[in-house]
Amino acid sequence: MSNTETSTHRAGFVSIVGKPNVGKSSLMNKLTGEHLSIVTSKAQTTRHRIMGMLNSPEYQIVYSDTPGILEPKYALHKAMMNFVKVSLEDADVIMLVVEWGEKFDESLFKPVTSAGTPIIVLINKSDLGKPQEADSKIQYWKENTGAKSGFVVSARSGHNLDKILPAILELLPVHPPYFPKEEFTTRSERFFASEIIREKIFLNYKQEVPYSCEVGIESFKEEEKIIRIRAVIFVERDSQKGILIGKAGSSLKKVGTEAREDLEKFFAKKIFLETFVKVATDWRKEKASLKQFGYLD
Repeated sequence: MSNTETSTHRAGFVSIVGKPNVGKSSLMNKLTGEHLSIVTSKAQTTRHRIMGMLNSPEYQIVYSDTPGILEPKYALHKAMMNFVKVSLEDADVIMLVVEWGEKFDESLFKPVTSAGTPIIVLINKSDLGKPQEADSKIQYWKENTGAKSGFVVSARSGHNLDKILPAILELLPVHPPYFPKEEFTTRSERFFASEIIREKIFLNYKQEVPYSCEVGIESFKEEEKIIRIRAVIFVERDSQKGILIGKAGSSLKKVGTEAREDLEKFFAKKIFLETFVKVATDWRKEKASLKQFGYLD
């Protein structure tokens, strides 16, 4: 990069935050042009901070998809909220995502509004509201959060998403890129393999089962024409193990088939996937388990 390019190149960290299930992960995927964050209709699908880079010769935006902000009920929730806390501390810009009918929650959003970082408010799911109310909604959120700008958008249809990039670039500092331009995430291939499998669990099971599951990748072996993956799905109780496996293994087979198909799209390679189920009693409450699964250092 030449001196001239260095003197005008913008780079920085943009943290995407908000309550659970407001569309943060869908926005992350649309803004980066990559399927980095798993998306389901269930709340609390995202558990980790996931970084994705948008690169051009003039800028590098490092987006962070984060877990939904909530009041922690157990150790896993506390670890998830720590990911949000760290992403707010790193941020050059905070992108607060809310839903059309949502009201400002002063206590829940205090870490966001007190961070001293420029805020852009995105009112997602624009199809739920009336277009003539858009300006008043934006003004309401700007007044309550001190946001620099706000937009009514739709991650699903792409409505107004083109307005986000210019707003971010106005707020990003002049800085050389933080990561090599050919990279698009900081996460490993193993991480994305586990997330794709976990997405299929969220899509195929109801009630508490998806929330009780964690996926570990025991082995990830890439050969010339195939990737061989051995994955273990951990549940908290024996009864959940039975539900996950299903009659004669039918439910687990369905998850494996759907995951393999998406893994082949993601890695652009043939996948051989083995899945097993084990019990890790109350893993969401145990610090040792949370450390093993990458939620704690």
